[in-house]
Amino acid sequence: MNVLIVEDEKPINELIEMSLSQQGYVCDCAYDGNTAADLMQERNYDLVLLDIMLPGIDGYSLLEYVRTMDTPAIFITAKGSVEDRVKGLRMGADDYITKPFAIVELLARVETVLRRYNKGEQKYTVGDVTVDTVSRTVYKAGVPVELTLKEYELLLLFVRNRHIALFRETIFQRVWQSDYMGDTRTIDLHVRRLRKKLGWEQELKTVYKIGYRLEI
Repeated sequence: MNVLIVEDEKPINELIEMSLSQQGYVCDCAYDGNTAADLMQERNYDLVLLDIMLPGIDGYSLLEYVRTMDTPAIFITAKGSVEDRVKGLRMGADDYITKPFAIVELLARVETVLRRYNKGEQKYTVGDVTVDTVSRTVYKAGVPVELTLKEYELLLLFVRNRHIALFRETIFQRVWQSDYMGDTRTIDLHVRRLRKKLGWEQELKTVYKIGYRLEI
């Protein structure tokens, strides 16, 4: 998946690029609207991440150009008013994220938009573990691994966000679809089972006072 990141704040641009690259995306970075327009003329992208307030051509004008190529686009901007969000979405943005944002939320929204355009990953291979999201099957070294529904959803969350520390609150909300009440036993039990079934005692790390991170 080729992603163009158009963001004039260099630290934010680099953070997004690093996070997406860790997930296997191929990223180009532009720090102004004119450079972004040139890149879009030269290359085909699966997704464009757009700031609105840019030197040169602004994000709204770039979005009009992106839409002519039928390329999905997500606004990432500090303009967080309801009027700004409505304007961006009505102009054709596929999603709208306001700064500051959590990387895990950005990755989830990127995946959602790509799936909407049938561009999302259908199979993930991490080490000797393969997750097929179409058949909802998991293999380790070619051998099927039996997982419960929640174990499978937990695994998919870790695989899609590898090298990122996930808060227990985030894990509970994404997998169990309810508010986190502070009880860690459910999450910890499922993580222990996942470690045992996949042999990930070292790879699925506990992050002190935060939650868990998959490093593989």
